[in-house]
Amino acid sequence: MERVIVLGLGNILYGDEGFGVRLAQRLYAGWNFPPGVRVVDGGTQGQTLLTFVEEADRLLVLDAVDFGLAPGELMLREGVPAHITARKLGPHQNSFSEVMGYAALRGTQPQCCALLGVQPAAMTLGAPFSPQVARCFEAAAHAALDLLRRWGVKADARAKIRHLSAPALNALGQCPEP
Repeated sequence: MERVIVLGLGNILYGDEGFGVRLAQRLYAGWNFPPGVRVVDGGTQGQTLLTFVEEADRLLVLDAVDFGLAPGELMLREGVPAHITARKLGPHQNSFSEVMGYAALRGTQPQCCALLGVQPAAMTLGAPFSPQVARCFEAAAHAALDLLRRWGVKADARAKIRHLSAPALNALGQCPEP
């Protein structure tokens, strides 16, 4: 059985920078995935993410990335190491690029890797998503699910939203409700 990791990166305290984590939370909350598929809040963990990268046969990274596009525009890049080609926005991106580099050096990188990123508009401490990123959020969820379907992953929508453990995290306040 192939192991698929959906890895959300970012810092939810800085508006659009939290896009990857919030999208991973949305996927986890709204869909059931088959065994072998893990949705992970990678936050800004840096080198500790190597465990997840090395565990994956297929890796989908979700993040806010400066592609030089219009704010709120989505970009899907497939192939290893897609994440390294984007311009650095925050400290986690540099360390995640290093994580991918370590996995490549060790010969443990995923067979297949993709990056679903959004061009951020604002990354202000304590701010919600910018209007541009909020508008593309549902399209991003569908793009992630479409890619997973192409990879052979069947996700079923949950009849009832699964909440995260901490009440503060259950209020996905910075992302629109499904």
